[in-house]
Amino acid sequence: MSAPLRILQCLRAPVGGLFRHVLDLAEAQAALGHEVGILADSRASDALTTARLEAIRPKLALGLHLIPMSRNPGIGDIAATQAVATIAKRLDLDVLHGHGAKGGLYARLAAARLRRSGRRLVCVYTPHGGVLHFDPKSMKGRVLLGAERAISSLTDAIVFESAFSQSAYRAKIGEPACETRVIPNGLKPDEFATVTPAPDAADLLFIGELRHLKGVDVLFEAIAAIPDPDRPRAVIVGAGPDAEAFKAQARDLGLDAHVTFPGAMPAREAFRLGRCLVVPSRAESFPYIVLEAAAAGLPMIATRVGGIPEIYAEASDRLVPAGDSAALRGQIDAYRSNPSAFAAAALSLRDSVERRFTVDRMSRAVLDLYRQRLDGADARQLGRTG
Repeated sequence: MSAPLRILQCLRAPVGGLFRHVLDLAEAQAALGHEVGILADSRASDALTTARLEAIRPKLALGLHLIPMSRNPGIGDIAATQAVATIAKRLDLDVLHGHGAKGGLYARLAAARLRRSGRRLVCVYTPHGGVLHFDPKSMKGRVLLGAERAISSLTDAIVFESAFSQSAYRAKIGEPACETRVIPNGLKPDEFATVTPAPDAADLLFIGELRHLKGVDVLFEAIAAIPDPDRPRAVIVGAGPDAEAFKAQARDLGLDAHVTFPGAMPAREAFRLGRCLVVPSRAESFPYIVLEAAAAGLPMIATRVGGIPEIYAEASDRLVPAGDSAALRGQIDAYRSNPSAFAAAALSLRDSVERRFTVDRMSRAVLDLYRQRLDGADARQLGRTG
């Protein structure tokens, strides 16, 4: 039997699908007998994040480490990289796995520093969308994608959650010089249980980070185009930098009586608040919310972006174009006219997702990649010392 690995999962913001992925991966790896730690930004302090970190803490043999990490590039990145390197050295790691733009930056720079001192360490990177969402023609896109290109040589392997992300990386950054694998996100067995909407559930439900990329404004435009008294009610679950702008838009469109903002909460708790989930995103990587809603048997309306067509597979013809409020309204009207057809499609999608996307499959595939790269590192080390 292979010896247990010492693994540190490094990310910046412990929120959203990226955080969910890291928690699932760390928990599954620990359950398989490996020693795992998590390193994240110390300034994320909402109640839900704190509760999730405290729940995973007892399972982390290598501990939970929180340090200051900035969202935007700056002088603080130097101190954060040094802190990651110091923690990684003290933990005597086999694998340092960076998630997202900042987690990937810190992990790769820290691993390179440690390897220069002769330490055996494999560094794996998962973009999770991140810089891949930026337009390479924009100034910010050129800077961030250029930085990604500059540190790509420090990467031992890249994990993509979707074929879309792998394709976007090649188009915007270039052909990776290291091993790459597409390993989709997965769900736990207990998540494949139908959630029944509450008696007073709204017609429509959005769950996610409240920022422009998620397309809440497009949803509001679609709802506003439906005249009273037929206008549907919507619940907008989440928090984020554009929350106040969305609330102002709802007021400006006269949707105060039709839209509520209850804040952030766990997805399965939020599912009871609406009868149909709307995912109006302008861009995605491989969104957990689509997987989770599918597992719960919740009818959905979603855009054709990122890895969503890979989740829908043969049913992807039901997806709508991003940014198109008229097309979104058309699907909302179709759902309200024939909810039973959407319910049947939801159960079919649940069966498909259950066959293809599980945490066990995801975690074992990632561990297999770690082992392969460690074996390669051992072979290189033997070549240098032989």
